[in-house]
Amino acid sequence: MTHAAVASAMRPPFPAERGVEVYNKKLGMWVFLASEIMFFTALIGSYVILRFGAPAAWAQPGKVLNIPVTAFNTFLLICSSVSMVKAYASVVAGDQKWLKIWFGLTILGGAGFVGVQVYEYTHLIGHGFLPSGFREGSELAQLAAANPIVYGQAVAGLFGSTFFTMTGFHGFHVTCGVVSMLYLYITKVLPGKYTKDDYAGVEVVGLYWHFVDLVWIILFTIVYLI
Repeated sequence: MTHAAVASAMRPPFPAERGVEVYNKKLGMWVFLASEIMFFTALIGSYVILRFGAPAAWAQPGKVLNIPVTAFNTFLLICSSVSMVKAYASVVAGDQKWLKIWFGLTILGGAGFVGVQVYEYTHLIGHGFLPSGFREGSELAQLAAANPIVYGQAVAGLFGSTFFTMTGFHGFHVTCGVVSMLYLYITKVLPGKYTKDDYAGVEVVGLYWHFVDLVWIILFTIVYLI
C-alpha cells in the first residue's frame, strides 16, 4: 500500500462522509423498524380479530392480570424513554457527564421493565395462567369454574396463547435493546467516544427504544385495559 493510500485510510472522515455514514445507519434502523411494525401489526391485528370474534366471552383482564403492577412497569418504560431523550440532548450539547448519567438510567429502566415482567409471568403462572389456559386445579381454574363468563373459561387457552406471545415477543425486544445499550455504554459512552460531532450510535439506538416504548403503550391499552 502506498504512502498516500495509508494516509487516506488513517485520516478521519470529512463531514460529508460522516453525514453519509450517519444517514446509512439511520436508514438501516428505519427499514428494520418498518419490518417490526408489520410484525407487531400482524400480532395485534390477530389478537383483536380472535378476541372480538371469539365464540364465547373473553376474560375480563382485571380478573386475570395484575394491572397495577403492569401500569407501574409501563410508567417505568416511559421514564426510560424520557431519559433516552435526555441522553441524546446531552450528547448533542457535548455534555459527557450527563450523557453517561441519562444513558445509564435508560439501561436501568429497561432492565427494570424486564425484571418486573419476569415477576409478572412468575406470578401469573403461579396462579395457574398458562399459554394453554388455566392450569387444572389452580386458583384461576377454580375461579373460572365458579364464574366462567367473567374469567372467559371457554376461550382461556386462546387468551393465554395470545397474551404470552405478544407480551413475550415485546419483552424479547426490550431485552435486546438493553443488551445493545449496555454494549454501547461500556464500549462507547464510558470511554467518551461519542461527541457532539459523532453520536450516531445514540441516535440510532434511541429510535429503536422509542419504538419499543410506543409498541408497549399500544399493547398495554389493548390487552390490559380494554
